[in-house]
Amino acid sequence: MSDLEGLGTAVTGTALGRAVEPETGAVSRGGKGHFHESACLNCETPLTGNYCAHCGQPAHLHRTLGAFLHDLLHGVLHFEGKTWRTLPMLAFRPGRLTRDYIDGKRARFVSPMGLFLFSVFIMFALVQIAGKSGAQEEADTGRVDVVSSVAKLQEETEARRDDALAQLEAMPADAAGRAKVEAALAKAEEDLDTLQSAKKITTGIGSDGETFESGSSWLDEHIIRKWQQNPKLMIYKMQSNGYKFSWLLIPLSLPFVWLLFFWKRGVGLYDHTVFVTYSIAFMSLWFIIVSVIALLGAPEGLILLLSITVPIVHLYRHVKGAYELRRRSALWRTAALLIFINFTALLFMGAIVLLGSM
Repeated sequence: MSDLEGLGTAVTGTALGRAVEPETGAVSRGGKGHFHESACLNCETPLTGNYCAHCGQPAHLHRTLGAFLHDLLHGVLHFEGKTWRTLPMLAFRPGRLTRDYIDGKRARFVSPMGLFLFSVFIMFALVQIAGKSGAQEEADTGRVDVVSSVAKLQEETEARRDDALAQLEAMPADAAGRAKVEAALAKAEEDLDTLQSAKKITTGIGSDGETFESGSSWLDEHIIRKWQQNPKLMIYKMQSNGYKFSWLLIPLSLPFVWLLFFWKRGVGLYDHTVFVTYSIAFMSLWFIIVSVIALLGAPEGLILLLSITVPIVHLYRHVKGAYELRRRSALWRTAALLIFINFTALLFMGAIVLLGSM
């Protein structure tokens, strides 16, 4: 693993750990298999309520499997109440959710980073599962199919050339059909030259050992050659790095959002960070929903419609509510954000390709 990959894993893991750690003062119920102590088991301070007044640990702890599973769900996304308050707001009132969180109403909602990490984790897990049986296999199989097709055509063309040569050797110099056979031989030689060029592009290596080059020695050495030698490994590394460095989407997006509001008073980078993080979380969750709908056999037209219209409408409502904009201001900023999203995606994909090549 490279140093950059290790950094990506560390940052994602640290952020995930902070995001999923239950807050002090989480709800705890008594019952069978639970402790019923009179002093805090953590710091031994006498208990006067439901929580320790010194360290904040819940007064009543559990040691049952059911309660452990409850804590697991609750710890990942505060599964009891926060999730059911946050997800509907994120879907139907994203601007209000972002505005409330920025204004300090945070105890009732899942944090932007917690929701972001959860949604991105599920999305990349879905992509990776599909990749094993679909995208990754298709990419590798598609390349193999092209290479095998070129090889098959080359074999057939060589057979035509050899057949023409054999006919010419057996024919008298003044034979009536000799010109036709010579034309067939010339055509076979021309086809072989074309196939040789195609083989260099698809495999990167011709029969003479020459590699396909882009003109940039750095690009050829660090990216193209590695993709040519082991495309399956490179696709796997891209998928892996896509999750590890998914947090890069946030800082990559911030400058573009800042450009739309830098003259607006009372709006800072923190506001943009909350907006961007919640927005990416929704897009990730929507991708998951659309993927499931597609797997259920929905028409392609419906999938395309859902993939385009819902994110645009959501982005408009999100930016309008989060920044308390009028309709016209929200519309032009939404249009600009749609363009900026493409730039951000290109930058992110470029970073993942470079990281995968290291």
